Amino acid sequence: MRGSRVRVSGKIVRFDDVRGYGFITPDAGGDDVFLHANDLEMEKRQAVRGARVSFEIEEGDRGKFATQVRISADAAPSRPPISDLDDPNGPNDDYFDVLSAEEFRHLVTEKLLVITPPLTAQQILAVRSSFEQLARQQGLIDS
Repeated sequence: MRGSRVRVSGKIVRFDDVRGYGFITPDAGGDDVFLHANDLEMEKRQAVRGARVSFEIEEGDRGKFATQVRISADAAPSRPPISDLDDPNGPNDDYFDVLSAEEFRHLVTEKLLVITPPLTAQQILAVRSSFEQLARQQGLIDS
């Protein structure tokens, strides 16, 4: 028998529709939760960065993962994606933007997801956490 489950809400921070997986940041905080296309109870095309969703969290062999993922009423992204930060031809001056922790985690996750061979969700979270700690020490992200 399974324990009681609670629906939580969050925002999709990454979803690769070709590979069929991504990550959700829970509104309550904590580590991002792995999302697989098989656990979507909505149109796959709605699983985009910034989409608001509700879901249940289960613990698996490789960490936490989302199940029964549904689009929320406030499904529109809260703001447009941060594409300038990835642009190598972007502004080149002596100043740099200090990122929010959320923006930093998103950018690092995006880069880690394209590494070959692919990393597990646990590996991605561990590497990202280590980079975030370093970035905080160097003043690259808001504390």
